[in-house]
This record gives sequence, C-alpha cells and structure tokens, in this order.
Amino acid sequence: MARAYDLRSILFVLVAFVGAVVVLRDLRYDFAFVGDMRAAELSRRTQEVTATMTSTVMQTEMTMVTETIQVASDPAPAEKANAAFVVLTRNKDLKDLRETLIQLEDRFNRHYKYPYVFLNNEPFSDEFKEKIQGMVSGECQFGLIPEEHWSYPEYIDQTRAAEARKDMKERKVIYGGNESYRHMCRYESGFFFRHPLMDQYKWYWRVEPGVKFACEIDYDPFLFMERNNKKYGFTVSIKEYIETIPTLWNTTMDFMDKHKEMIPAANLMGFVTDKNGKYNRCHFWSNFEIGSLDFLRSDQYMAYFDHLDRAGGFFYERWGDAPVHSLGVSMFLNKNEVHWFEDIGYYHGPLWNCPKGEANKKCWCSEEESIEIKNPAWSCTLNFKDLPAPKL
Repeated sequence: MARAYDLRSILFVLVAFVGAVVVLRDLRYDFAFVGDMRAAELSRRTQEVTATMTSTVMQTEMTMVTETIQVASDPAPAEKANAAFVVLTRNKDLKDLRETLIQLEDRFNRHYKYPYVFLNNEPFSDEFKEKIQGMVSGECQFGLIPEEHWSYPEYIDQTRAAEARKDMKERKVIYGGNESYRHMCRYESGFFFRHPLMDQYKWYWRVEPGVKFACEIDYDPFLFMERNNKKYGFTVSIKEYIETIPTLWNTTMDFMDKHKEMIPAANLMGFVTDKNGKYNRCHFWSNFEIGSLDFLRSDQYMAYFDHLDRAGGFFYERWGDAPVHSLGVSMFLNKNEVHWFEDIGYYHGPLWNCPKGEANKKCWCSEEESIEIKNPAWSCTLNFKDLPAPKL
C-alpha cells in the first residue's frame, strides 16, 4: 500500500505541472479577449486531469490488493492422514535439501502442509534449522539420533568389519569402503521409525537431499494409501549389486525356515525371485518410500531385522536398506498392499520415474527417461506390474 500512496503523490505533482504548462501556453493569447471564459476553461481542464489521475491511483490500489490476495497461501485441507515426511540429512546437505524441498512444496505440500521430521547423527546447526523452517509450509521437528542407533552393536567384530571395508574398497565395490554409509543403511533398515519424533505418526514419506519432483501432485498420496489398504509405495525398482549383498538372500531364507508361521501364503516373493525360485536381486529403491509405520513396527518385520542385524551383514558386507525393506515387504505383504506411484515424477541420480501419456502433461520430465523404458533390463518395475493379484 505504501507504493500506492507514493504513486498518488507523484501523480498530483504531475497534475500541478500540467496545469502550469497550460496556463503559460494561454498567456500568448489576448487576456482581454479570453477574460472569464479562459479562466473557466482552465478550471474545467484541471478538474478533468485531476479526476483522471485520481481514478488511476484508485485502480492501482485495487490492483495491488488483488495481487496480495493471489499470493496468499492455501489453507490446509480438512482431512489429512496422520503422516510426516522423514529426512535423514546432515548440515552440509543444506543447499541440496533446500532445492529438493522447494520442489516438493511447490508440487504438493503447499496445499497440504504435512509436517517434516529431520534426523541427524550430529546436532543440527541454527542456520540449518532457520533456513529450512523459513521455506516449508508444515511444522518442522529436528531430532538427534541416539548413539546406540548409529554405532556398532556389542556382537559386531569391528576388526573384521574394518577388513571387510578395506577389501571392498580395493575391489571398487560401490560405497565399499564407507563406514558411515553402513551405519546409515542399518539405521534406515531398522531404527528411523523408532525415533521418538516418529512415535505420533502412522505414515511416512521418505525424502533425500538432492532428489527432484517433476510433476504436479494434485491428490494426497497418504490418504490414497490409507483408503486403499496399501502398506508400501515406491517409484523406482532396480536390481542390487550382488557384491554388496553376497549372503543376504541365504540369511533371509534362514529366517523364513525358522519362522514359517510369520510368512502369509499370499505374499510378494514372486517380485524378488525368478521363475526358478532363485533370488533375482530386485528391490524397491528406498530413497523414495511412502509407507505404513505400523508395518515397520510389526512383530514380523522387527523379527526379520533383528535376525539380519545379528548376522552382521550391515558391517561385514554392505547390505543396503533398499533390499532389506524390499525382502521384508515381499515376505509379509501381498501385491494389493504395494503400490507403484507411476504418476509421481521423481529423480534420484541417475534414475527417473516419469509418468506416461496423459499424466505427463503435468510434468517437465521426459517419459523416455523413465528407467523401465530407458533400461528395462536393470528395472524391475514391469516385473512387479505383471505379477498376478493374489487370491485371498
């Protein structure tokens, strides 16, 4: 509004200037001839100019008010799920994370205002918290990971673990020599959902710094999952590097043999095995997940994680949370409970999930870049899609 009043002052000065010019021009004429008629004419012209300028100022003020209304934030919808975004991140990820969150807010959350839970194994800086809180629409919570969730259990031989990292680094296995990466994979596999800040929620959407969201999301994926009895949602699925998980399948089979009563007859094991029943290394890429926290907290999944954790493969090999989550989902859920979010345009370098056909009109990604089209031999998504629905 201050701009409008400044404009009014300028315009009235202009009115006075125009009037003066008119007066000076008319001095060239014979004053005796124009007399009172010239004075009346000048008064009329001045009134017309003043009225025009006043109208312009009023229209400008009205336009400014309209623009202010247009940029007002949307109210949160009345119906929402009991859900939150969960982000495992570090202070140094701030730039990449802000780029991701501004896309997520623009494409989806500015309409819904779901909260965020940020987790770190070190304290978040004041700068990190201030800059994140200033750009998102939902409530922000910042949590410190308990040391016992990001350290070696007493039953792990740390010398053996160090030798394994050295060997894998020499063999150039991806993240093979990275100690922190192993703690991250173990934490995402069995602990993030046990953080006290997550206790109040039933659903989570995992977000990582640097990922991209390419499409308008004009519905609530949390409510979609809840209303359709879904337990796990993904965008990308691929095959894991066998060098990182040489004994994971055998360890999983050992668990299944010992806990047959936990494995439902209608399951999703066809996703992780080939036609001969052998492990095909397929997994849901867990950097994007929308899932049920009740599922991860279940006795079945927790028993499976504890079995893996005792085996030591998170440290003696380099088991990732993606194949661990995927094997748990495949054992304990059926196809009807798992959903491919084909309509969510998502990128985590170097892979895309990009909607096809009519749905692509809401996106800036190219559907030909989607992993199941660009590299179908590496993707497992079409395998999932072709699995038959269970007979319940």
